[in-house]
Amino acid sequence: MSGAVVLAVGAAAGGAYYVLHTRGTPAETAQRFAAAWQSGDKAAMTALLAKPQQLSAYDQQRTALAVESAAIRLGKITETDDRARAPYTATLTLKNIGTWSYQGQIDLMVADRAWKVDWKPSTLHPSLTDGAAFALKTRWPGRAEITDADGGRIDTGTVGGSVQQLVGFLDKATKKDVAKLGSSYKVGQAVGRGGLQETFQEQLAGTPATEIQLGGKTLETIKGSDGKPVQTSLDPHAQAAAVAAVKDMKKPTSMVAIKPSTGEILAVVNNQGGFNRALDGRYPPGSTFKAVTAIGLLAAGMSPQDMVTCPMYSTIGGLKIRNSDKEAFGSLSFLDSFAHSCNTTFAPLAQQKLGAAKLLEAAEDVGFNQPLNIGVPATKASFPKAESDAELASEAFGQGRITASPLTMASVAAAIADGTWRPPTLVPSLKQKAEEHALPDGVKEKLHEMMAAVVSKGTAKAAGLPAGTHGKTGTAEYGTGDDLNTHAWFMGFKGDVAFAVVVEGGGAGGKVAAPVAATFLKGL
Repeated sequence: MSGAVVLAVGAAAGGAYYVLHTRGTPAETAQRFAAAWQSGDKAAMTALLAKPQQLSAYDQQRTALAVESAAIRLGKITETDDRARAPYTATLTLKNIGTWSYQGQIDLMVADRAWKVDWKPSTLHPSLTDGAAFALKTRWPGRAEITDADGGRIDTGTVGGSVQQLVGFLDKATKKDVAKLGSSYKVGQAVGRGGLQETFQEQLAGTPATEIQLGGKTLETIKGSDGKPVQTSLDPHAQAAAVAAVKDMKKPTSMVAIKPSTGEILAVVNNQGGFNRALDGRYPPGSTFKAVTAIGLLAAGMSPQDMVTCPMYSTIGGLKIRNSDKEAFGSLSFLDSFAHSCNTTFAPLAQQKLGAAKLLEAAEDVGFNQPLNIGVPATKASFPKAESDAELASEAFGQGRITASPLTMASVAAAIADGTWRPPTLVPSLKQKAEEHALPDGVKEKLHEMMAAVVSKGTAKAAGLPAGTHGKTGTAEYGTGDDLNTHAWFMGFKGDVAFAVVVEGGGAGGKVAAPVAATFLKGL
């Protein structure tokens, strides 16, 4: 009888010793360990171990399964003297695959008078033993297609070169690709390279049916899902018309067409391969930018009928400005000065009525300095705020430090056509980063009248443009020296199609770029 009592007292005393002399509780340690595991903080996990050791199995699992995140939910902890057990449910999110849940337990023990984790491979997974490794075995579905607006496939490699630039191609995955895309991918597997194939790789590829294996045994099979097609806004008819318009040009020529009512890109063409000038070109927009300056001037109260002057020369901030071919038109309407593309009218007006801040605002309202998210790489248009009167004067007619691509200027033309600038896109399902901007009240109708005059009696009069075309020519100087080369520009709209053409080093916009647009519009 007394022996039994002594034993009971001894056990109680032992338990009391652990309670009184051990820092913290097993629950606190288990919670800290689970939180560190969940956040991927290996240093914090290691600090809680009873015996210091490398968590190499943890590293191997994360890498082999491409673990993106882990959620560890602890169950009810049981404790006996200096030992405890914390059951858990681990839910791992695996890149390109889905989630995998399993149950295990964390063993805890008292070491150095504190509760610590008694780590062994089975802590990570109950079936894990020394030397065993996790692996994935995948079966991929067929790749989904990329289509034009009508649902026709454009990813077969047989569609024209400019479309190929947008679509990209399939290539063998490298180690770098696998590191980026996740362990469900293998070196040598087909992956998208460039263009839409790369941007939408994960959507097009779908997710593979995947076996999670440990030491050659399958622990779990996760169902895959088919890839989803990517539908673009490319209009096959508009694309064909644009190709026909640029194909015989000797110099690098690029064109973009946009649907003003939506901002959707209808056509993108470059007559020469390699660099995608249509989307990534950085050209001074030249006098096509006068349409943007005109937005600011009309919003400031000017009217197309206002009388202005177009002398041969004008000096602003010490900068001597002349018109193309040193033309002079004397006294004329604001509409006519726009139709004849008078630099010597626009530069002084920008200084007198706008200033740097208002011209910057007009430019940003039609897409300059705005982020692009069209679905493939594209360079955003840059409009630096003028730092002097001379720079403001240059910017008023599209020179200075302004850079734009045909995409930019087609987007400007679309904004003028519709009265609202919309972020351009090639993939209508993409969420845009930039906001829509409405033109100031009353500007649209007046600018339509002025752009019609360019075609009927101005710099594009001889280009053979069909009736109903509104446009603006541009002859943009580039390089250094006295006798500068020029890019030929034309941008405009007819109905619900807006466009911009640039001919690199092509000369005068009205003579060289506007006829390309005429061929395009007739082809429609």
